[in-house]
Amino acid sequence: MTARRTTARLLAALAVVTLLATSCGNTDSWVEAHPAGGWPAQYGDAANSSYTEVAGSEALRLDWTRSVKGDLGAQVALGSTGATKYLAANAQTAGGCSLMVWESDNHGRQRWCTRLWQGGGLSSPLIDGFDNLYVGQPGAVMSFPPTQWIRWRKPVIGLPLTPRLLDPGELLVVTHLGQVLVFDAHRGEVEGTSLDLVEGVDPTDAQRGLADCAQGRSRCPVAAAPAYSPASDIVVVTLWEPDTDAPVVVGLRYRPGQTPLLSREWQSTDVGGGPLASPVLSADGTTVYVNGRDRKLWALDTTNGKAKWSVPLDYQPQTPPSVSPDGVIVAGGGPEAKLTGIRDNGDKGEVAWTRDDVEALSTSSRAGADVAYTVVRDGEGEALLVFHPSDGETVNSYPLPGATGFPVGVSVGADGRVVAATSDGQIYGFSRG
Repeated sequence: MTARRTTARLLAALAVVTLLATSCGNTDSWVEAHPAGGWPAQYGDAANSSYTEVAGSEALRLDWTRSVKGDLGAQVALGSTGATKYLAANAQTAGGCSLMVWESDNHGRQRWCTRLWQGGGLSSPLIDGFDNLYVGQPGAVMSFPPTQWIRWRKPVIGLPLTPRLLDPGELLVVTHLGQVLVFDAHRGEVEGTSLDLVEGVDPTDAQRGLADCAQGRSRCPVAAAPAYSPASDIVVVTLWEPDTDAPVVVGLRYRPGQTPLLSREWQSTDVGGGPLASPVLSADGTTVYVNGRDRKLWALDTTNGKAKWSVPLDYQPQTPPSVSPDGVIVAGGGPEAKLTGIRDNGDKGEVAWTRDDVEALSTSSRAGADVAYTVVRDGEGEALLVFHPSDGETVNSYPLPGATGFPVGVSVGADGRVVAATSDGQIYGFSRG
């Protein structure tokens, strides 16, 4: 073999190696956990916006009803992967299963279930884009694959509130006792070090103050799900520190790939009477909306926690507002709540419309620009209301047969299905009419 031919073959081999190295690089990113395209957790996305880009249907049909045979304290989560659309509910039951996974598009057929340590009902499961499930119980956070076998289980201090996915593959966990951790969502390993918002917490008492959380009282330091915006890398939580008169709003800065991953950025006392229920972030991550205990809706600047504006309401909202990318806000619900639309004009907020004839009992869930859903009082019972968020006009109303307790929210699936649930564990599945 001549030297020239040998050199040519070597150059060809090197070209193949180079091509393989460039075309077969690390492709792990596609398998990293990311939120499901349906209603992945309580209040929808990580910003708690209660908004989905799925175009909602104005006409619905009640497809099925089922009971968890216990209590519910949070919305159900809806997955979006594959032919079957999963529904996950974190119930509190006297015995038997409590964490349940059903098929929302198959009359609520149960896929699998298991029992968790009870006491964590105010936290909803989170479903990722591969139908893996993340959920907390007092003292631990765990992950399940599409089957009921545990992927991983890790100890934490307190009850993990509704988990959130940060960068693809990173799971944010904030407990009711103020421990903040970031996990590798696949392996369940803690990334970096934990951040403690409260000092001197007994790590062996995971249920301390848990009874105060549902009502947002003082013995529960973090009583509501955190909000995260990928647009501004800000995490916002409410915090009631020991021996203080009222809770505050806290901003945490998330710095992907840096040390530390999370740091405490600011603390705001601007919200009158302190915040109530979960914070909600705008689409661009520059504003956080939160209910004040002074019967006002507040907007804070996420760079420093300073108040931008507040709008008085004629009632005390018990649930978070919903926020769409166009800046239209529907105030939160609760007893004696008036369905109210508010517009953010930057330096001020203004009431755009009010429905005095509608008592909205839950947070409104938005499906695209033109359709919204909420549960309202309907005589002695409850009904699912379909309305236009631009003006509050009623489009349709569907009674929830035999509904008791209070509504815990409305979830909107990637296929346009709508699922409402009550605190007494009744779940109603609606398909497009």
